[in-house]
Amino acid sequence: MHQRHEALLTTLLSQPTAPFRESHVINWVTEVLDRNGVPYFTDPIGNIVVGAASQADYQRLLRARSDDPLRVFIAHMDHPGFHGVRWVQPNVLRIRWHGGSPTKLLRDSRVWLSTEDGWAGEGVLRKVSLHPKGYAIGTAEVHVKAEQIAPRRPGAKSLFGGFKFRKPVWKSGAKLYTQAADDLIGVYCIVATALDVFAKRGQKQRPPFIGLLTRAEEVGLVGAVGHFELGWLQAARRALVCVSLEASRTLPGAVVGKGPIVRLGDRRTPFQADYLQILTELAEQVLPQQHQRRIMDGGSCEGSAAMVYGLPTIALAVPLGNYHNQGLEGGPDCRGHLGPAPEFVHVDDVEGQRKLCVALMRSKLPWGDPWRKVKARLKQNYRDFQKQL
Repeated sequence: MHQRHEALLTTLLSQPTAPFRESHVINWVTEVLDRNGVPYFTDPIGNIVVGAASQADYQRLLRARSDDPLRVFIAHMDHPGFHGVRWVQPNVLRIRWHGGSPTKLLRDSRVWLSTEDGWAGEGVLRKVSLHPKGYAIGTAEVHVKAEQIAPRRPGAKSLFGGFKFRKPVWKSGAKLYTQAADDLIGVYCIVATALDVFAKRGQKQRPPFIGLLTRAEEVGLVGAVGHFELGWLQAARRALVCVSLEASRTLPGAVVGKGPIVRLGDRRTPFQADYLQILTELAEQVLPQQHQRRIMDGGSCEGSAAMVYGLPTIALAVPLGNYHNQGLEGGPDCRGHLGPAPEFVHVDDVEGQRKLCVALMRSKLPWGDPWRKVKARLKQNYRDFQKQL
């Protein structure tokens, strides 16, 4: 990974975020886009639409006559975390958790706190109650270091947070450990692709690129569904292909360090076979022997939401260690199996996913006949054996 890209990625991974509390990530994204002259706007749900300057501009792009489909890259800006509910003592904050989480070894685990203005201290979890379904924290208390909240204690509901480790992000060998890789990795890939696409100032035609950076994915794909409910994409006059980007739980056949994953489907649905064939051939060209291909059925992603709304969808994923900060793979700062642990990814997997995003922007990809190479091989095989029929 180029030093410039790594600096971009690590700065993003240092931003605090939680469902409905994505403001720091939003500020980082818009600052980078502004600095590089990339157009964007915010939709009515608060998602960032990258590649168009306004709703009207976006709809012009959707109406443009072109045989080249508009690539709509999708990633979410939140990560599981908590919201403050009320102060029950001068330094004890009642919290409610949103999204998945570790379920073991929670007492006295460290957490960070933030407001929209910035970092607001740290504390430890006490009196943890799991969600009724047992898959995550429901409510808890955060015992905040008293010296960090005096003399001005923030309002309880202005606070949000997540699990704290030695640093927000650090590198060990080729692995990046972080408080939140899911799905800031996808956000990074979209922003980096946008910078690449819009850096080509000499291009005669407008690039067929949109990035959709969504909110509150971790509580049920809320931001993506809100955008699809607007109906803008469904009203397009040109072909579309949605490209879901994720950092997804490691599974057999999807291993950290073996390359990004051509995601054939998730827990809910397989994705669009014709366009997946184009993505597969690109991966074989761009990352020979350095990519993986699998149905990633450990969970549902925004690709499912796009499919539900009738939008042709393909997907990529970076294999993720310690998914949702659960100590599934262990490693540094892990408190034990299913206890709090930093998520981790391999830098080569992230770089591979970025390269595939850029490759998907190539002109003259065979969108109208994605199986032509396979068909040619099958027909040749048929001719070779025809005399034996």
